[in-house]
Amino acid sequence: MTNNPNEGNAPTTENAVDGGQSITVNRVIKAPPERVYEAFLNPADMAVWAPPEGFRADVQEVEGEEGGSFRIENVGEAEGMDQYSHTFEGTYRKLERGEKIVWIEETGEGDNHSTVTVTLDSVPDGTEVTLRLEGIPEDVDIEEYGVAGAWEDSLEKLAGQVEG
Repeated sequence: MTNNPNEGNAPTTENAVDGGQSITVNRVIKAPPERVYEAFLNPADMAVWAPPEGFRADVQEVEGEEGGSFRIENVGEAEGMDQYSHTFEGTYRKLERGEKIVWIEETGEGDNHSTVTVTLDSVPDGTEVTLRLEGIPEDVDIEEYGVAGAWEDSLEKLAGQVEG
């Protein structure tokens, strides 16, 4: 008997929303940490996992090195979303191959920045991905905007991209 709740089941996603305007989302992905890491920096992979439901991603720039930047425009395609677009951009602060990715994300006008830390831990079923988003502006209602749910969806798409 094992104590691993994911063994024999589909990967699960858990999230916790804390009062400090930050979220943490976890998921076990059935792929090696190296492959998951690459998917966070590969434009073709990013185009698949990055856009929220109803959007497609136009990956405009990815400089996968510390100090490098990325820019993705999410363009609405679903009915009712087709008039919307959102630019997702940031600067990589730390890249540890197969282990950790940290980027500073531009979150609006002015000096609004959030820090995203992705850690990749090897587990028997593949890679446990923990994504922590900190510094979400106080005027953003993370429950109303479904910030954790959006990242859960992205990790689900990422799993579909790299598994098998």
